[in-house]
Amino acid sequence: MPGGAGGGAGGRGVSGWLWAAGGVVAATAIGASVMFATGAFSPKPSPDLKGYAFRDDLCAATSLAPFANGHYKAKPSTGSGSGAASGSAPSGVSSPPNPQHSGSRMNSMDSMWCNVSLGADKAGAGDYSSTWLYNSVTLHKKTDPGPEFGDVYRAYEKQQTTVSYKVEPVTGLGDEAYLVTRNDSSGGGKSAYVVLAVRDGWLTYQSTWSSYTTANRTAKPPSSAELATMLETSAKETLKRLRG
Repeated sequence: MPGGAGGGAGGRGVSGWLWAAGGVVAATAIGASVMFATGAFSPKPSPDLKGYAFRDDLCAATSLAPFANGHYKAKPSTGSGSGAASGSAPSGVSSPPNPQHSGSRMNSMDSMWCNVSLGADKAGAGDYSSTWLYNSVTLHKKTDPGPEFGDVYRAYEKQQTTVSYKVEPVTGLGDEAYLVTRNDSSGGGKSAYVVLAVRDGWLTYQSTWSSYTTANRTAKPPSSAELATMLETSAKETLKRLRG
């Protein structure tokens, strides 16, 4: 064959090879773009638990000292009832364990809670009071709670109810913390409901004070500011213990 013809055939071979190679590169680039867009090359977020660990008994790690300093202590659990004074169960009624705790370890999270019934030191024989401290802790292992945590508690102020709530940020606790205070009084008595919520990495902590005291009480109930101080002091020590 003439030399020109041979050269032309060789040129077409090289050109075809380049087109084929270019197609492979383009396809690889497109595939990589899709994988990046869908997160196939993005590492899954690792849970940032900051050294916190699951405890079977959260009550054992819960600091009650600030409440004892505020003249509140856990009511004795006799299982047989001991009369109506200071808010205890009526005679003959069996009382549940106090404090109570539970916990579970799951694939996506570990959770634990502690429920304590408290009584005022200076309660009179005719006083009736119901005071509870409820603590809960969640160790999130699959999903970062950070993006939604603040809105969960700021939503209290958006509620369309007859009771009003005040939500305040708290400094010095975890990555973010909020204090939720309910303001209401009814039935001739005084009720209080205060929530302290803390997020530290992928740990979330909530401590709730709920109380009702009759109007003819002997002991003066703590103010909202005093409750906030007790909850914050307890939270700092409790979270410290959960790291130990």
